[in-house]
Amino acid sequence: MENLNNLWLSSGLAQLELAQLFMMAIGFGLLFLAIRRGFEPLLLVPIGFGTLLANIPGAGFDAAPVYDAMGHLASPGGLLYYIYEAGIATGMFPLIIFMGVGAMTDFGPLLANPKTLLLGAAAQVGIFTTVLGAVTLGHFGILDFSIRDAASIGIIGGADGPTAIFVTSKLSPELLGAVAVAAYSYMALVPIIQPPIMRALTTEAERQITMVQLRSVSTAEKIVFPLTLLVLVALLLPDAAPLLGMFCFGNLMRECGVVNRLSDTTQNALINIVTIFLGLGVGSKMSADKFLNWETLGILGLGAVAFCIGTAAGVLMAKLMNRFVKTPINPLIGAAGVSAVPMAARVANKVGLEANPQNFLLMHAMGPNVAGVIGSAVAAGVMISLVSGM
Repeated sequence: MENLNNLWLSSGLAQLELAQLFMMAIGFGLLFLAIRRGFEPLLLVPIGFGTLLANIPGAGFDAAPVYDAMGHLASPGGLLYYIYEAGIATGMFPLIIFMGVGAMTDFGPLLANPKTLLLGAAAQVGIFTTVLGAVTLGHFGILDFSIRDAASIGIIGGADGPTAIFVTSKLSPELLGAVAVAAYSYMALVPIIQPPIMRALTTEAERQITMVQLRSVSTAEKIVFPLTLLVLVALLLPDAAPLLGMFCFGNLMRECGVVNRLSDTTQNALINIVTIFLGLGVGSKMSADKFLNWETLGILGLGAVAFCIGTAAGVLMAKLMNRFVKTPINPLIGAAGVSAVPMAARVANKVGLEANPQNFLLMHAMGPNVAGVIGSAVAAGVMISLVSGM
C-alpha cells in the first residue's frame, strides 16, 4: 500500500493545481486557433505545445539545473530550459529568424517609392504611445509595470514577433510568454483588426485612388541599399545593429546572386528549424506562476491599443502626405506600415479592391510594409538603448 501511495503522490494528477490545468487549457486553445483557424500556425503550434509541456506537473520540462554545495551538477535542467537559455536568452533565435525574413524580403517597392519609408516610420507611433500608457499605469499603481516592462509591451505595436521577443528577452524576460502570444495573436488578426480602422479614417474617394506603376529597380540598387542602411543605422544606433544587421545580411544573400544555396537554406530549412525551437522556448515561459496575473491582461489590452494606433498613424500619415505631393498616395497603404509582412500589405490590397476592382495596391503597400520592419528594428534599438540601464 505504501508503494501505491508513493506512486500516486509522484504522479502528475496528484500534483496538478487548478492554475496549471487552466494554462493547459490555454495551450489547447492556442493549438485550436493555429490548427482550426489558421492563426499564425508556424508559431502558435510550437508555443501551444510548449505551454502544455511547461505546465505538466512533475515533468520538469522547464526546470532549471540544480547544483550541490560543492558546485557540482546534482540535477540537470529540463529540455525547455536549455532551449530558452541557448536560443532566446542569448537573443540568437530572433536574430536568425530576422535573417530569414531579410532573405525573403524584396526592397524593390521601397526603393521605387522612397517616400513610403515615412509611412513605415509613422506606424511606429503605436509603440511609443503604448510605452507611455504602460508607464502611466505603473506610475498610478494600476498595474505593476516598470519602464523596462513598458518598453517590452510597446514593441507589440510593431506587429513584429521576433523583434518583440528579442526586446522582451533582454528587458523583461518574465513577460515573454504574454508579450509573444500578444504579438503573434495580433499579427494573425491583421485581416480582422485593420479594415475597420482603415475604412473609418478614409473616404470612399480616397480608397479609390489609383497609384502609378512602380519603376524598375536595378540589382545594384538592391545590393547597395542593405549595406548602406546597416552602416548608417549601426553608426547612429548600435543597439539596433543586431536585428537590422541580420535582416540586411539575409537580404544581401538574396540579392547578390552568388550564394543562392545559402539564401535558400536561410529562407526555408534554417528559419523553419529555429521557429520550432523559438516557439517551444516561448512556451516554457507560459507556466501558471508567470502567466496568470493581472499584468498579462494589461499586456494583451495594451498590445491591442498599440497595434490599432500604429495602423491609424500610418493611414493618417498618408493623408497628410497627400497635401504636399503631386502624385496622390492611397491612404490604405499606410496601414501596411506595421511590419506584419506580407499580411498587412495583402489587407491593404484587399480593401483597395473592394473600393475599386481595378486598383491593385499590393506592390505599393509592400514599400511601407518593409519600411515597418526597419522601423520596428530601429524602435527596438531605441528602447534597449534608453531603458536597459534602468
